[in-house]
Amino acid sequence: METAFNSIFDNGTSLATATTIDVGSFITCILVSLVIGLVISLAYVFKTKCSTSFITTIALIPAVVCVVIMMVNGNIGTGIAVAGAFALVRFRSAPGTAKEIAVVFLAMCAGLIMGMGYIGFACLYTAIMSLMLLIYSIVEDKYLKSSKRNKILRITIPENLDYSNMFDDILNKYTNSFSLEQVKTTNMGTMFKLKHFVRLKDASKEKEMVDAIRERNGNLEVSMATIGLEKEVAAL
Repeated sequence: METAFNSIFDNGTSLATATTIDVGSFITCILVSLVIGLVISLAYVFKTKCSTSFITTIALIPAVVCVVIMMVNGNIGTGIAVAGAFALVRFRSAPGTAKEIAVVFLAMCAGLIMGMGYIGFACLYTAIMSLMLLIYSIVEDKYLKSSKRNKILRITIPENLDYSNMFDDILNKYTNSFSLEQVKTTNMGTMFKLKHFVRLKDASKEKEMVDAIRERNGNLEVSMATIGLEKEVAAL
């Protein structure tokens, strides 16, 4: 246990001062990095939808970063060149979600630790972070299931209708709670757009409620969106 968390490059010198890396240590670091990348990618895809290319990328990142760190080997000039190369790659990639960016950094950190030769620390770090990924994925999944009934309801009505209590009877029938949050004019002032926050009694009756509202507003636009999807809601 005393040596489990030591660097495999420690032969009386540190990696920063070592001049050579033996083939056995190099292969060991690469293989362990690939296993670590596989563990991280499997932990990430648990209850998370993503592309196969992203999964492959996460699985390979630790090995790539590991080789970069080993080859830089304390050389400042090489380190600056590598940083520039990674900066160029950044402009070739599409921006991802916050969770995707976090997982990329997670995989890079694992590769960084492996590149320094600390196999024990790299495995411990991967185990802890993968466990947290699984826990957060389960919590997120439960939260999404419980929040499916929380909706943003947008209704368009003609300007000649009184919107104050126009849909209260319908909303009382299909929701546990509702509140009118915003009213704004549209179409050169000939129509109103109403924005409600609602909590459905039964998510399966969402279409039934929308149909009832359409009959009341003259079949004008009615939209429902899940709270929290800011981009989708803003586009409505």
